[in-house]
Amino acid sequence: MTSPSAGPLTLTQLPLFPLHTVLFPGGVLPLKIFEVRYLDMIGRCQQLGAPFGVVTLTEGEEVRRRAPSAQGAEPGFVREGFHPIGVLARIEKLEKPQAGLYLVQCRGLQRFRINRREQLPHGLWTADVTLDPPEPNLPVPDHLLPARQTLERVVEGLAQQGTPDTHPVPTPHQWDDCAWLANRWAELLPLPLEMKYRLMSLDSPVLRLELVADLLDRMGLQD
Repeated sequence: MTSPSAGPLTLTQLPLFPLHTVLFPGGVLPLKIFEVRYLDMIGRCQQLGAPFGVVTLTEGEEVRRRAPSAQGAEPGFVREGFHPIGVLARIEKLEKPQAGLYLVQCRGLQRFRINRREQLPHGLWTADVTLDPPEPNLPVPDHLLPARQTLERVVEGLAQQGTPDTHPVPTPHQWDDCAWLANRWAELLPLPLEMKYRLMSLDSPVLRLELVADLLDRMGLQD
């Protein structure tokens, strides 16, 4: 991994984990790891204290599968495709309940954009990427305060149910941060995967929160 002395930060040979989900900066992602390509990757990242990249699949499955082959042809694997913008993930917890199985909890860091990708012989994807700057901490405008107040009520209700360790709104809470608020709502709402990806890839945290607030209004979820 390298970084230039000036200009955008780049990482080389970042290991990727393509999933049917969208990781947002600040989000928490639990993973059950059992494929050899990812067991090796997670073990190496844990040992080095290094992140990996989570990208959203557009084609293929999370588990590598053999593709049907024509008679006499060499069998291959089902093609995997994924979006060009992803989020760095840092391992926060790792458990090994049995041989060949990791239970991992990751935290989303900042976004990256893929410049070049490569699939290694054993199936792991790596990429050279450019990191986006960390999103600025922008106060929530007055017209978007209902989105904040509604999420506060949701979190309070979950806390009263006695599930602080399992509810889907990670801590620390950053109620007056547009990006944090929009990201948590985007994780919670039952949106199509493509819509979640588009929200994550928006550069403006305020615009992201405005779109989320509009969705909340349409669903009748805020006053």
